[in-house]
Amino acid sequence: MLIQFFIPSKLSSSVYNEITNWAQLIYAFALIVGVFGLVKYHLGRVSRKSDGWIYNLVTVVSLFLMAFLGFAFGRKDGGAFMWIFNYFQAPMQASVFSLLAFFVASAAYRGFQARNTEAVLLLLSAVFIMFGIASVGNSIPPFAEIANWILMNPSMTARRGIFIGVGLGTIAVSLRVILGVERTYLGKE
Repeated sequence: MLIQFFIPSKLSSSVYNEITNWAQLIYAFALIVGVFGLVKYHLGRVSRKSDGWIYNLVTVVSLFLMAFLGFAFGRKDGGAFMWIFNYFQAPMQASVFSLLAFFVASAAYRGFQARNTEAVLLLLSAVFIMFGIASVGNSIPPFAEIANWILMNPSMTARRGIFIGVGLGTIAVSLRVILGVERTYLGKE
């Protein structure tokens, strides 16, 4: 992707398109491996009757139930698959995100206390971005311009650094898994 972005040519575009096609195949096989790993882990805990084994059983039954309903009856509105999604999955997801919002709000409260110069700059940039993005602040020209500058310059550089770090970390972990160096997340061999 980097080569195709920095050296645009017909060759780099065709190589990039070919790699994205292969990436879709790899994603499909990764999904299959993930499902087998999930089922193996949770069925092992159910068969050993480990602590909380009933939750492991619920996970496996839910996985197979949703796969069966999706393949057998489709994902049309009013179907069983969408009913379970709308009345089980979506509310549980909203609950998790509301907990995350609480933690973000408490961290923002602690972070935005103007104790030093960096905290004051963080507070001012947050105020400019919140007012610049909101429709009320968008009508005030300085807020919108300053918010756009903050988002496109300092914030973008930090985002690019994070993306590069995530990409390098993903490559490193992938190589460790492919070469068999990586241990499982539970520390087993």
